[in-house]
Amino acid sequence: MLNASLHELPPGLQHLLARNADAPVAELPRRSFLKMTVASGFALGLFPLAAQSQNAPAPAGLKPVQQPGAFVAIAPDGTVTITVNRLEFGQGIQTALPMILADEMDADWSRVRSQLGTNDVAYADPLWGLHLTGGSNSIKNSFTQYRELGARTRAMLVQAAATRWGVDAASLRTQAGVVIGPGGRRAGYGELAQAAMALPVPTQVTLKDPKQFRLIGQPTGRLDAAAKSSGRQNFGIDMARPGQLTAVVARPPVFGARLKSVDDAAARAVKGVKAVLRVPLDRGAEGIAIVADGYWPARTAREALKLEWDTSQVEKVDSQRQLAQYRELARQPGAKHFDADMAPLAQAPKTIEAEFVFPYLAHAPMEPLNCTVDFDGKAATLWMGSQMPGLDGMAAAGALGLKPEQVKVQVQSAGGGFGRRAIPTSDYVVEACGIAKAALAAGVRAPIRTVWSREDDIKGGYYRPMHLHTARIGFDASGQVLAWDHVIVGQSIVTGSPFESGMVKNGVDATAVEGMRAPYPLPMRLTVHHPKVNVPVLWWRSVGSTHTAFVMETLIDQIARETNQDPVAYRLKMFGSQHPRHTAALQLVVEKSGYGKKALPAGRAWGVAVHESFESVVAFVVEASMKDGQPVLHQVTAGVHCNRVINPRTVEAQVQGGALMGLGMCLPGAAITLKDGVVEQQNFGDYNVARITDMPQISVHTVPSADPPTGMGEPGLPPLAPAFANALARLTGKPLRELPFPRA
Repeated sequence: MLNASLHELPPGLQHLLARNADAPVAELPRRSFLKMTVASGFALGLFPLAAQSQNAPAPAGLKPVQQPGAFVAIAPDGTVTITVNRLEFGQGIQTALPMILADEMDADWSRVRSQLGTNDVAYADPLWGLHLTGGSNSIKNSFTQYRELGARTRAMLVQAAATRWGVDAASLRTQAGVVIGPGGRRAGYGELAQAAMALPVPTQVTLKDPKQFRLIGQPTGRLDAAAKSSGRQNFGIDMARPGQLTAVVARPPVFGARLKSVDDAAARAVKGVKAVLRVPLDRGAEGIAIVADGYWPARTAREALKLEWDTSQVEKVDSQRQLAQYRELARQPGAKHFDADMAPLAQAPKTIEAEFVFPYLAHAPMEPLNCTVDFDGKAATLWMGSQMPGLDGMAAAGALGLKPEQVKVQVQSAGGGFGRRAIPTSDYVVEACGIAKAALAAGVRAPIRTVWSREDDIKGGYYRPMHLHTARIGFDASGQVLAWDHVIVGQSIVTGSPFESGMVKNGVDATAVEGMRAPYPLPMRLTVHHPKVNVPVLWWRSVGSTHTAFVMETLIDQIARETNQDPVAYRLKMFGSQHPRHTAALQLVVEKSGYGKKALPAGRAWGVAVHESFESVVAFVVEASMKDGQPVLHQVTAGVHCNRVINPRTVEAQVQGGALMGLGMCLPGAAITLKDGVVEQQNFGDYNVARITDMPQISVHTVPSADPPTGMGEPGLPPLAPAFANALARLTGKPLRELPFPRA
């Protein structure tokens, strides 16, 4: 997912947002939210707090992200619908954020529902100032926001009751969707909502003492669980508008290639085909879009196309040559991120020299990319599972020749994404808009759903970059590192994006080096090379930590082994008193796993790793073995420090999902490779992903904390692969230096 592990907004993004800071920001129109909720399938008769009367005072001094009207709708029967300002794509945010708001509001949880928002300014991330689901920021950045939204809503309802009864609001209390007054008077939120919506929105509210939380911290079932488990949940790919058509695209075999010749006669003859369009694609490429009355006619027609491609002007990447080039680069001077003195390396009693290789990785979400566009030449509505609907809306406006305010993005639930639905280029969105525009020009006026096949998705680019690491480490018999000379070679994922100026410093992309050195006090020289390669790259769940955690944790473990130290004790010694959260997570997982106390079955070994990403710490203790020459992961125990836990079930699910995805990086065949510029993999038959049959037994334990919550969407992934590798190294005596693990 989008990397936001920096502790403050990048200066470049600050500048980007500051350019628009003085522009007038339109508040959510007072009647539009009512229309939106009705159009979304909610019963008539809702009284959203946004729908204030024209004579009601406007919220003074409140930004749109602070106004409850865009977030809370209360029906006469007391049903509370809470709008989520993020994309729900499996991480459970459509339950966790409503829990926070409903707790402060004192809503009856059995009557709480949730829905996703739009690209309206109200649904921007309150800290970043742009629409964003990424960087494990949803709970972290919106915790206080949703508490305040709930508190403001509650205050308005209480004031409405006080006015009705002619009493002081301070004499009233709330409980489970009811305002309770003197003498046992009671009024449900539903009957108070219409009066409450006419009141001013308070700018200052008093939040609950955490001791009063009723929902926060309690294991809570997901609001979308019933729909998803019964098949009733709709995703972006399920969009079905009246008169809708479907488009598929024939894309070039090499990134950036253009068409030389087109024979589309057979494609046009396929029944159901409405248009065959030559369209511009991402990275200066061209393609042919087939628009038809269904997916299969469109795909059948695409297969009937006879196309010649001009690849003469684009680089044709070959993975083997690329690795050789990376090795040559690693021997050259480069940009310095850390620059410690390397003189002690030559005199070190013990040394390690290591090379690590990591391939390109596809995101491969269960739901391939899709975007539905309804464009009439004057305005457009888009439906898709977007991680950045604001930026996608602006990109759509540019592609369609519209103003941003003429484009509405209706965020749909997505079947995974892992960063692929947060693209600075908005590639698949711009592509879908280009098709809609070309279709309209060709006389085809209808909503058009552009769908990528699984093969399109696997071969379509924007991968986790390929990386090479080299390390030379000198240390003494006690394990004290005297010098650590490290080199990373890999493409930058933020160069050329709006995030570049804030996240590339002295030639180093911050996302490529996150997770290096900390929390260990190491004298490290870190050199970085960012070659330009004709392969589009992007953040992938846990971003740089996908490779840096593996390198750091396997090398730390190797130093412990070569100095005859227990890997847990060695890490704790390295943490000292400077990293109490790392210490707490590691000690918890050691206690819960039985590490060092429980006797393992013959042929099994322990593996340990601990890593911080997105301000959360996850420690794993695993049990692994070798069977018929293949590694087997049996048991995983996790110790997690993410500060205050909102929904323990969500944290557990995120760590389990992250661990399975981390395990997937280890499986032979989990790699994207290129030959003569063409991606060699195309589906799950030749691009391996972890399946439920690969899942080990896993238990998740959290360190109690009252501090504000940190991110959990990604931190469960990075430590799994190194913990697994460390167990195997103890079994075989050979450290693993590449992912995926080599075939037996």
